[in-house]
Amino acid sequence: MLETLQHLDQQILLSLNSLHTPYWDNFMWLFTGKIIWIPMYASILYVLLRNFNLSVTLFTLVAIALTITYADQICASLIRPLVERMRPSNPNNPLSEFIHLVNDKRGGRYGFPSCHSSNSFALAFFVFLFFRQRWLTFFIVLWAIANSYTRIYIGVHYPGDLLAGMVVGISGAVMIYSLYRYALRRPVIARFLHYDAPHRQLIEHSENIKYTTTILYIGLLTLAFIAIYAIF
Repeated sequence: MLETLQHLDQQILLSLNSLHTPYWDNFMWLFTGKIIWIPMYASILYVLLRNFNLSVTLFTLVAIALTITYADQICASLIRPLVERMRPSNPNNPLSEFIHLVNDKRGGRYGFPSCHSSNSFALAFFVFLFFRQRWLTFFIVLWAIANSYTRIYIGVHYPGDLLAGMVVGISGAVMIYSLYRYALRRPVIARFLHYDAPHRQLIEHSENIKYTTTILYIGLLTLAFIAIYAIF
């Protein structure tokens, strides 16, 4: 059974990784980078500041940071050393000679689970749980899927790496968000953060949070910039 799954994982990787052009090489290389997340983080910060006081905003940012850190470290420091599954791009992997690499990037030695996928879905599902707005959920999940797919395109992860990373990221988001909401309900923490009735109403009825379209617009502008820049 395990061998069958591994074979299927390899075949899907080879099929998807073979679909490349010079333009998409440039696009995927830019989209897979960490810097493209900066506008997204900035837009989330903007929305939080426009709706909540500084204390609640910082507390929420800490929760987001813990979510991403949890997802990243569970993959990188716990699971990878135990599983030790070589990346498809690793020169010691016989499959590597059939892999299309972008800018000769091979990544580290091991790739299961994907930290990229884990981090992307951790943020996406924290945003989903916090804002609970359908269009924003749709956009941020699509963003996470596309960002994860870039790892197949550039040849550094199997599809199974991404799926495992997704599970870690989503579970981390659910756990940290649950702890975040539990903490806000504690009277001592609520008083310290000045978490009063208006703030509580916004989080309990997140459809009333304003300026969330900013996240969508910034995301679309980022994609547009990458799409144009990748031409050159």
